[in-house]
Amino acid sequence: MSLALLFSPQGSQAVGMGRDLAEAWPAAADVYAQADAALGWSVSEVAWHGPAERLNETRQTQPCLVATSLACLRALEAGLEAEGAHLAPAFVAGHSVGEYAALVAAGVLSVTDAIRLVGRRGALMAEPVVDGGMTAVIGLERLAVADAVAAVASPADLVVANDNAPGQIVISGTRSALVAAEPALREAGARRIMSLPVSGPFHSPWMADVSDALADAFDAIQWSDARIPVVSNVTGEPVTDAEMIRNLLAEQVRSPVEWVASVQGMAEAGVDTFVECGPGAALTGMVKRIAPEARTLNVSDVAGLAITVRELAAMPAAASGQA
Repeated sequence: MSLALLFSPQGSQAVGMGRDLAEAWPAAADVYAQADAALGWSVSEVAWHGPAERLNETRQTQPCLVATSLACLRALEAGLEAEGAHLAPAFVAGHSVGEYAALVAAGVLSVTDAIRLVGRRGALMAEPVVDGGMTAVIGLERLAVADAVAAVASPADLVVANDNAPGQIVISGTRSALVAAEPALREAGARRIMSLPVSGPFHSPWMADVSDALADAFDAIQWSDARIPVVSNVTGEPVTDAEMIRNLLAEQVRSPVEWVASVQGMAEAGVDTFVECGPGAALTGMVKRIAPEARTLNVSDVAGLAITVRELAAMPAAASGQA
């Protein structure tokens, strides 16, 4: 058996996330303490108590979400250690902002550096660059969505942003282009078209300035080669070289999230078990559509942790040896 760790995307957040794990596992609480110290405001307070309006602001969402995902990871590691085992993933991957948590899991970034970068990323992405947003398109495959989009808008105004799963595509661009695309998408057979609650056209060319600013911010951070291959959102391919990871991460915010290719590649490499660390189950839901034969597990709370530890402890290839 072979394991991949996944880290949750923006949109998974919920008030109270991670609190029971932090109360039960000191290793999880320590992540929140590091995040609070790194940013100078209480990440734990916003994650655990909200209010929802503040948690859902991109500036707060991204650090709170990554801290929670890493708290879930640390609780999982500690839970397995208590069983005399340790995590042995073949790959790690995170969807969009979740990729920063994946880089911590792979040893590329420290917790503090990842939280600081995500704080910067959230602040940059919260600044409006254009009247734009993102729309989920349900029931159409990527090529059909791309064709419909191309018929009504230029690539500068509207693009495919997330290839999440078969029949689950997200487009990103200016508000006027998103509205103009709806009739063409419905005519092509889209079952549902839903505007997403985000502050701008993420993963589109409109994020070029954010990408450049993040590349500059990366200069102040210590980067290490990955101990575990990290599957890049940009390419859908595993990467271990620190410089390549850094370059791809800067491009990520203005490039499509190639999640289908990422999961397919891991499955083809032998991964048969995917564990999502973070609130909710967005990514394991996607995995079930992309690789339906795979086993999926979630660590989002104490109950989910107990199930996952029990399952992984029985899988010697995924959790092996003495910690």
